[in-house]
Amino acid sequence: MKLKRREMCVMLPAMAIPAVFASAVAAEETKVLPTEMFPFEKMSPRKSGVAEIRSVLKGKLATGESIEVHQTTLPPGGMPHPPHRHVHSEMWLIREGTVELTVEGKSTQMGPGSVGFVHSNDEHGIKNVGSTPAIYFVVAVGGSVAG
Repeated sequence: MKLKRREMCVMLPAMAIPAVFASAVAAEETKVLPTEMFPFEKMSPRKSGVAEIRSVLKGKLATGESIEVHQTTLPPGGMPHPPHRHVHSEMWLIREGTVELTVEGKSTQMGPGSVGFVHSNDEHGIKNVGSTPAIYFVVAVGGSVAG
């Protein structure tokens, strides 16, 4: 089918709309997180099962990796969810309480000041095994955490 110049001129603006939209979406997805401070009192808590979660940040680093950080509070005996796997890596920074981190079936107890790390696609889960609430930060890097 041959298009005449007049038909082509009428179609051209309509063909540009998807490209402009895709460009705007791509720009938003690659938006780099700015330097920012996160005072505790400004982090609104939300419930997720038995866990209380305070989102800190979510986006892209200047070097291109996705990052997401949140603080979780678990009651004694609590688990935020069953063991699972995902593409991004995760690190836990234990602030208060005693947790048990299980990675690929091997469990380790950790208290305040401890750090745990799980590689992409390793099965992992965390549980509060202490008698007081456990509070820890989760730092997720890579994959689609900024999704």
